[in-house]
Amino acid sequence: MTKSASFSLLRIMALLTPAVFCPQGGRNLAQTQETQAIEVTAKKYEYSPAPIHIKRGTKVQLKITAADHDHGFKIAALPDGAAPGATPGLVFVSAQDCWQLKKGETTTIEFVAQTEGKYTFRCCHTCGLGHRGMKGQIVVDQ
Repeated sequence: MTKSASFSLLRIMALLTPAVFCPQGGRNLAQTQETQAIEVTAKKYEYSPAPIHIKRGTKVQLKITAADHDHGFKIAALPDGAAPGATPGLVFVSAQDCWQLKKGETTTIEFVAQTEGKYTFRCCHTCGLGHRGMKGQIVVDQ
């Protein structure tokens, strides 16, 4: 192959690569997807609002504020009742076992809701006598 033919082939490949590997003419889908911000309050011994309904495919920012003292937030990436090893239904930007919610501060938790189902969340920071009952639910709808 001549040097000029090699150069032409490389130019064609460079022009086609974005169309082949990046849908919608090279735009990054994560950048075009709108984000739904949801304000949540954690206080003795509840999360509000609960349940939280989200449409499947939505990119979500939970903005959780601890109103009375420190709390925590723990949620599984799998819907309630899913088999271990199943594909995660909630895909987190920064997954953690337990997010610490400091009194008066807002903690942002970002994820994409990919699979329909119910996802129970709990307080993971001992916060008093009602701590074990402090839970809520995210419901991912079609």
